[in-house]
Amino acid sequence: MAKKQIDTTLTTAQPRLHQRAREIQEYGTVSHMLPLELEEPVRLEMTEQLNQLLADIMTLRDLYKKSHWQVAGPTFYQLHLLFDKHYEEQVELVDAIAERIQLLGGVSIAMAPDVAETTQIERPPRGREEVPVQLSRLLDAHQVIIRQTRPLARRASTLGDDGTNDLLVSEVLRRNELQVWFLSEHLVDVPLVKAHEPPVTSGAA
Repeated sequence: MAKKQIDTTLTTAQPRLHQRAREIQEYGTVSHMLPLELEEPVRLEMTEQLNQLLADIMTLRDLYKKSHWQVAGPTFYQLHLLFDKHYEEQVELVDAIAERIQLLGGVSIAMAPDVAETTQIERPPRGREEVPVQLSRLLDAHQVIIRQTRPLARRASTLGDDGTNDLLVSEVLRRNELQVWFLSEHLVDVPLVKAHEPPVTSGAA
């Protein structure tokens, strides 16, 4: 009996698996014909710098989740919740920056191996670390991000890219500054249950 021939031109419920094709846009390029009133060199510069910032914020995001999972000690509960809150806030920044890159006609960095090759933030060990070390690593990572954000915001403003400037100042900078404050207060060495009384001087009445 002859085998039944399938007409592949018809629409069927069979999924087309294992498809591959050329990229529709290379990383490091921008779309040419976008009515944004921003010249291509401006968009190329902004997307390159934003991708560096994106890689660092994605790394900070993941550092918060690692800290959330691995924190230990008497402040476990408070920091477990705080780290996760900061993680979620960094997730929002990641999405905002990635979308800004795409809006400018660029290609946002996305995959973990590419982020690991690009980030300027020091890689932590796989194992657990003490709370002061976790906090210090997070603060160091924030410093990397803040150090980039201020000059990049000014540069965006100079080039007329007001949308990028607004994102960097209103969202990235302010959010990271606030998180730095919350973290750094945990590293202030003050008594927990008994205050240190000032010494009595001999001239006191």
